[in-house]
Amino acid sequence: MSFPKFRTFRTLLGVLLGNVSRDKCDRGTVVTLNDELLAGLGAPGLEQIAGMLGTDQLTARKVTEAVSGTIVGGLAYNAAHPDGADALRGALDDHMDADPFNGDVASLTRDGHSILGHIFGAQATERAAARLAQLAGVGSARIMKLMPLIAPMIMSLLANRAVERGMDSAALADDLDRERTSLSGGLGELIDELLGDVLDGSGMPRPPAPYPAYRTEREVTPGSTYNADW
Repeated sequence: MSFPKFRTFRTLLGVLLGNVSRDKCDRGTVVTLNDELLAGLGAPGLEQIAGMLGTDQLTARKVTEAVSGTIVGGLAYNAAHPDGADALRGALDDHMDADPFNGDVASLTRDGHSILGHIFGAQATERAAARLAQLAGVGSARIMKLMPLIAPMIMSLLANRAVERGMDSAALADDLDRERTSLSGGLGELIDELLGDVLDGSGMPRPPAPYPAYRTEREVTPGSTYNADW
């Protein structure tokens, strides 16, 4: 079964705004990482993102939601592999004291590129940005500026949650899988399609063993900008 390669921004907005059919199940009072992210950004943060993307604030919110869903989905797929879950759980301790919502943009960007390198690898990060740009109707260079800013925010929120709930690597993997499947039906399908395309490079469903995102320096593809340090 192959996935459709392209969708219009109108379709993306329809999914995110609820104009496309969603799962019938009610999320109730469950607070997701995306909910926490949007709360942390607030109106001023979304206004800055809108300026970065060259869009209005509502569109910026929807693009931010898609970017965050992609990052969370990538983490979930990789944490499904025990080695990936162990590496991620250990890395979260380094993000406990960070405050990415008030951090320096240059520092956030450096940290974000390292995180994205662990999730996707450098080349797949660029492919993810290109796919998101096609879906959102904004330049991929602008998406590439947004993704490394969002990644440290997601890591910080996830680190706080892991400590508050006393999560080990198995519990973390389960929590991320719930996050991935809690995405509203249309958006969840879009994210799964995008990740299937980006992580496999084929547009086909991913194999049972996820892409090993957490690699050593010796395993990095030559020419990659992958950073082995979280």
